[in-house]
Amino acid sequence: MNHLRRKQARFMATLCRPSVSVPEHVITMEETLDLARSRHADHPQLPLVLRLISNTGVRTRHIVQPIEETLKHPGFEDRNKLYEAEAKARVPAVVQRALDDAELLTSDVDLIIYVSCTGFMMPSLTAWLINEMDFGSDTRQLPIAQLGCAAGGAAINRAHDFCTAYPEANALIVACEFCSLCYQPTDVGVGSLLSNGLFGDGIAAAVVRGRGGTGVRLERNGSYLIPKTEDWISYDVRASGFHFLLDKRVPGTMEPLAPALQELAGRHQWDASDLDFYIIHAGGPRILDDLSKFLQVDPHAFRFSRATLTEYGNIASAVVLDALRRLFDEGGAEERARGLLAGFGPGITAEMALGRWQITDEKT
Repeated sequence: MNHLRRKQARFMATLCRPSVSVPEHVITMEETLDLARSRHADHPQLPLVLRLISNTGVRTRHIVQPIEETLKHPGFEDRNKLYEAEAKARVPAVVQRALDDAELLTSDVDLIIYVSCTGFMMPSLTAWLINEMDFGSDTRQLPIAQLGCAAGGAAINRAHDFCTAYPEANALIVACEFCSLCYQPTDVGVGSLLSNGLFGDGIAAAVVRGRGGTGVRLERNGSYLIPKTEDWISYDVRASGFHFLLDKRVPGTMEPLAPALQELAGRHQWDASDLDFYIIHAGGPRILDDLSKFLQVDPHAFRFSRATLTEYGNIASAVVLDALRRLFDEGGAEERARGLLAGFGPGITAEMALGRWQITDEKT
């Protein structure tokens, strides 16, 4: 029986080391505050906006264009063309590093999950990647466009599901977010101005191996929707593009979501307050502060998420992958260490996963 358990464990899906890239143009917190002061000098709530931006703790963000170009709005058509061009220019190198870290070839990948909420392509970038990087023509495609920041967690969970259904399969996750291309100069609500100082651009990729690999061996996943909150995080889609709407109640959503995390862990006979590592979407500092309080977890446990927020801002669906990359950079965790991954986004939706740290030299 023990031999059977060991054999089964070898076939559990493992989330391997993510590869992350951010663009070369940088905007600092000080520059963001100066821009808010100069562009919105007559705004009646400018002091509040400046305080909210300062409280994000975001020191630097990376964007695909110089700030002078970002502040212009040539129209949705031009913006979307830039999204496609930048994605094609930047994604392949990130994908290749993720494959190399997972010790796989493009021919080993059975599914590509592409998540992005900051531009639109049809066919998805998955089709272009399959052709450009010589993935197999039978590679399955799963683009996810409307889960926003929760999509990083959703991609991990759908890859887990796929590798559970096909135990020796491998899935590639790609998150590509150019939030700066959604800047709308005419949106001057407090939530919109806060968003202008919070979101950044970034690309991340990671492989979920059905067999072997070092990383998080995924064991259980779940999803939870807070009832009647679908208008709290949303896009108003207009001729000028995506207009981001952020309700002031969003920072308080950890109070109803923490019990969902606890319930998922409880179904797995784990205690969500007593795990070894936490990879959490950093929508803002209060998200992490409240989750620490409601789960009764030391704030240090969220250091990877907080570092992503500080250095890159909220890079939407790529946050969870970047936070996990930071755990790898720290040396990983002990063999069989227990962890929680979670992404939060529109809905309000939580995508959650539980797993153990796995170290293996197995390559086949």
